[in-house]
Formats: sequence, structure tokens, C-alpha cells
Amino acid sequence: MAELPECAVDGRGQAETARIIREEAGVISDVQVLEVLRRLRHESTGVGPLEHLLAIDGVTDVVVNGSGAVWFDTGDGMHRADETFTSDAEVRTLATRLAALCGRRLDDAHPFADGRMCRADGTAVRVHALLSPPAEEGTCISLRVLRQATLGLDALAARGAVSPEIAELLRSIVRSRRSLLVVGGTGSGKTTLLSALLAEVPHRERIVCIEDTAELHPPHPHVINLVARQANAEGIGEITMSDLLRQALRMRPDRIVVGEIRGAEVVDLLTALNTGHDGGAGTVHANSLAELPARFEALGALGGLGRTALHSQLAAALRVVVSVRRSPSGQRRVHQIGVLEGNPVTVVPVWDAGSGELGGFGALRESVGA
Repeated sequence: MAELPECAVDGRGQAETARIIREEAGVISDVQVLEVLRRLRHESTGVGPLEHLLAIDGVTDVVVNGSGAVWFDTGDGMHRADETFTSDAEVRTLATRLAALCGRRLDDAHPFADGRMCRADGTAVRVHALLSPPAEEGTCISLRVLRQATLGLDALAARGAVSPEIAELLRSIVRSRRSLLVVGGTGSGKTTLLSALLAEVPHRERIVCIEDTAELHPPHPHVINLVARQANAEGIGEITMSDLLRQALRMRPDRIVVGEIRGAEVVDLLTALNTGHDGGAGTVHANSLAELPARFEALGALGGLGRTALHSQLAAALRVVVSVRRSPSGQRRVHQIGVLEGNPVTVVPVWDAGSGELGGFGALRESVGA
């Protein structure tokens, strides 16, 4: 077949591409030409036949479970899409191309890949792919849409995510330079709330945000974003969260923020918060306030920090924990506020969305000047 023009799939050369298709194919209808053009576009740009699912307003995830099942989530649970693939080979081809776009290797010798790609509309998509085998149902693709968190506390209050009274308390906590954590499960709104809290930092202060994937973009005039990087296909070029934390300490930060604490970087973060860097913040995956100490013990062990030392560092570094939760209907809201007490550390709830003010709530308000 004749060589197609480079711009064949981006709209600029479709007429020329159609002419070449007709010359090579002989007798062919307009419908067949359009189908060939569609397949060319799907096989060479974006996420192929999944593009229109990513364009759905509010979509957070698109997953492919082999050739016969495609699902998407708009925040209220998974919905099955009408689209399917003709074969596992077609899914595998898409998965391999997406991995290559992310600079990752995906083949029988390395049957899984994880990376990030940027789309033309400015959004980022986290890509995970798993070949068959080991995936029994066929090649699996998981796409997570990473939208930049830019809402403020007032906007969250208007959406019912937080009451005006609690929003004012959170403002006071941030402005009093208390270090805090936002905890919750996957998709509960941790990053959105953290971004809203960072918007309350006085504008004369410099914020350094360290993330695995760039999501924090609070409406604040002085934010520096540092993003970790995985090793490339040759196994070199990795930049870890711990590397970035050490660099951040040399960048004259007023606030050090870790978008998601998930590994050995917890040791460097606690060290920073205990050496004069007040007002730090971050998010942690935990289903409740009570689970936070155990979660930190596990993360500290990854960095070689023992249980006793971890609790001593944690007790001195952090004071306030905010728990967020997503309801079965998809509503994200602040669920609890707690304070860290004792050594070993425990998290004591002082406010609950269902019960209201609990013991210690007045002391917290007084301590932050609310």
C-alpha cells in the first residue's frame, strides 16, 4: 500500500489519505473509506476507540477487561459501555501503544506497565496495562483521568462537601500553620480538599508541592510543583519522592506538601516537619482516622524507621487529621476531624459529620484562633 501522509490522522490530510485508500482498494464505498479512516485514527492517536468515553463529562476511570467488556465511572460507580473490541490482539495492540507513549515497555517478558500520558485538552491520564497471561480474561487496560484540583473551600461548601462552619475552622487551621493530613479511600476527594486548603495559605508564603502525578494546582500565586518520575525502559532516570523532598528543603519553602504519602518518603517528610518546616500537609490512603497510625507504621518500615521512632516523630510533627469519605451516591464530603495525641500516637475524633462536635473540639478551635 502507498505510504500515507504523516498528517493522515489529524484532520489535515484526510482527503489525501482517502484518495490513497481508493487507489489501493479499487471499488470501495464512501462508508468503507470512512471506516478505514476511523480505524487508522484509532490505531495511531490518543486512546483509540476509548476516546469518546474519556470525553464524557465527569468521567474518572475507563477500564477494559479483555476484548468483551469496557466499563467507565463518572463518580457514581461503574457503568458498562456499549463498545467492545474484536479480539484480544486488538486490546493488546492498544495497550502496547499506550505503554510506549508513556515511555514504558510492555511485552511477554514484561507483561505489565504503569505510566502517565498528557492529552490535547491539558488533562493527564494514568495508564496501567496488564497482558494475558497473567490476566486470565484477556489484556486489561485501566485509565484514570487526573484532573487538576482547583476548587476553593467556598466552592466545596456550595457543593455540600463541607459546612460553612467547618470550612472556617479549616481555614484557621491552615493559617495558624498547623501541619495536617487529609485521609480517605481512593476517589474520596483527598486531593481536591488539600488543594482547597492550600489556597488559604497567605500569599506571601511559598508552597512546594511534591507529587507522584501532578494534580495539585491551588489558586495561589506562589506554588512550585515537583513531580516524581519512574525509570525509563532501560531502567534509568528514576526520580523518587524522597529525592524531591530533599531538593525541596533547599528551595526556601514556607510549606512543604506531599500530594500522596505512599512510601519511604514519609521518613524525609517527618524529618522536615520536625526541623522547623511548620504548616506542611499531605494525603494518605486510610479508611478511617483510627487506621492512620498503623498506616504510618507500614510506610515508616519501608524507609527503615522503627515503630518507636516513627511514633515519636509523628507525635511531634503532626496535629490535625481530616477524614473525607465518598457516599454510595458519589457525594464526597468531610467526614471527621481528629487530633493526634499520646505516644504511641492515637487519633482522637473531635468532630463528626453525623454527631457534630465531640470532646476536644473547643480546645482545637481555641488553639487555632477560630
